[in-house]
Amino acid sequence: MKVKKNEGKSRGVCTISSPNQRTGERQDWLACPFRALDTAILRDAAHRLFGYDTADSFTLTPAPLLQQEGELQKLRDRVVAGEPAIVYFQNALGGEIKLAATERSPAFSFDSTMVEVLKGPSGEITVGKYGIFEIQTADFHGTYEHAVRNITDNLRMYPDEFKQQIDTHQALLAQGVEGPNTANIFKRTFYQMMFKFQVGAHDTSAGCIFATPRAVWDSWQKHLGAPELVEASDGTWRLSRPGVDLNESPRSWIYVFDVEESATVTPNNLNLWRVIGTDAPTLSHFALDVAPEAALDGGSVDRLREQITIRLAKYLPELRPARLTRSRGVTL
Repeated sequence: MKVKKNEGKSRGVCTISSPNQRTGERQDWLACPFRALDTAILRDAAHRLFGYDTADSFTLTPAPLLQQEGELQKLRDRVVAGEPAIVYFQNALGGEIKLAATERSPAFSFDSTMVEVLKGPSGEITVGKYGIFEIQTADFHGTYEHAVRNITDNLRMYPDEFKQQIDTHQALLAQGVEGPNTANIFKRTFYQMMFKFQVGAHDTSAGCIFATPRAVWDSWQKHLGAPELVEASDGTWRLSRPGVDLNESPRSWIYVFDVEESATVTPNNLNLWRVIGTDAPTLSHFALDVAPEAALDGGSVDRLREQITIRLAKYLPELRPARLTRSRGVTL
């Protein structure tokens, strides 16, 4: 369930679909971060971060579940037996883990933090490495308020014909909702991603994963200069800089997932489309070197100057471009 800004106005928004700006293909943009807490994706992330043999060779327990005596004892028994165990925290599951601010750095919260629980030298329970799992969903212009009210009203008035009513009046689902704010999505994500990838590279960390829908990844392409991904031998992919050896064991990953459309499965399944290994310096290279260079090569900066001149010419007539003249001497 999605709650954003105002609980009464936004409850229930999970995904919003719109055409891809490059291909025209309709895509689902995930609006709810809790929707991405998919068990299979979380287990894959823990398996990758902590290097377990398989995604089934460990337990993955939400922290609040340990309030139950039976679950706590199962965790203790497993750790004492030397078997892998991961506990994770999330906003609605035990609260976010926070990185405190200093005089020279900002405070940050982690969407989901996975913690390895280990058996110490004397048999005691100790804390091992932590892994960071971030979820990037989508911002939209406009408001969800009217669409959510329309859905709620239809469900109240037509409980037995709700689907037929919505299918017939699909415009009700889009009232007040405008297109995805793609520029803002990347701008507010980029710094967080760079910062947390660096935190994930610390010796006490197992690494960091950013999970995002394919629609969001597609919207990032112009901000990254449309980089080419390189497939690794294990079936994952790499975003790497030219001239830099392919990192076989990166500690920073981008998980790109698709929403699998289905008329019978609710909610729709999430499927990993690309698992991309990278690092902060590589992201910086593509966002701050490659994309600006592409803007220069494409003439965008020159056109920007022309646009500024045309705007100023409204106030300074002498800046207006000279009129074109045909060969017969007719002034255009």
